[in-house]
Amino acid sequence: MSQVDAFDDKVVIRPGRDIVASAVDELRAEFVAILDKGAAGLVVDMAGVAMIDSVGIGLLIAAHNSLAKKNAALELRNVSADIQSLFRTMRLEKHFSIAK
Repeated sequence: MSQVDAFDDKVVIRPGRDIVASAVDELRAEFVAILDKGAAGLVVDMAGVAMIDSVGIGLLIAAHNSLAKKNAALELRNVSADIQSLFRTMRLEKHFSIAK
């Protein structure tokens, strides 16, 4: 279970574990619950996330798309250098904010 905190109109979620296929179902349920509450923005604090696989990337893209439909944004914080490099290679920084 991730730590979730609400600040004004943004929600910060801290998975605290790798975002891989075995964890995505639980994370997806948490994201859906957050989005259903009408958050104007979602911040994923990736401290503690050392690895992300294609299923995890798909989850982030789906969250971005769902938020974009509501004129809301996805932001990733505390992204490791390796994961930032992967996101740059995939050009994902053009779709959502990625900060170290």
